[in-house]
Amino acid sequence: MRNTRICAGICLAVGFLALAAPAAGAAAGPSGEMTAQISPGKASPGSQVTVSTRACGKETYGKGTSEVAGAFHLFEGDRKGELVGVFEIPKGSEATTDTVTLKCPPRIKITKTYRIVDRAPSGAVDAGFGAPSGGSTQLAVGSVLLAGAVAGGVVRVRRRTAATRV
Repeated sequence: MRNTRICAGICLAVGFLALAAPAAGAAAGPSGEMTAQISPGKASPGSQVTVSTRACGKETYGKGTSEVAGAFHLFEGDRKGELVGVFEIPKGSEATTDTVTLKCPPRIKITKTYRIVDRAPSGAVDAGFGAPSGGSTQLAVGSVLLAGAVAGGVVRVRRRTAATRV
């Protein structure tokens, strides 16, 4: 009976980890998705903004337009199938939301927004353990801690008190 409970607990822990791993990998999104990435998500006047997309497929050129910064070009990036464009936010721009429109032949049009803030962000995130990068490391550390807890539980259950050994 005891072994059944231990096995059930271990199976639940392994099942939880198996379900958590694909969710961590899905944060990146499937390739070929009709989206664009804007970096940084909050930019300040005078800074450069990088826009990248994989939605154009085999095309090696595209055009982009920012409501605040104007027109820019998308060229082939470091990764195959990715187009990248860079533009600069004019100094003196007000804090607002800027809309970027990307166009690729024959009829692909993507619209994405980002924020223009008064000052450039600096430092780490104040409400947590830092930037959300290194998610796989955190998942590995959490898995090791969970495995240690399961092993400790097994040892405790397997170990009997002196009164029950008689």
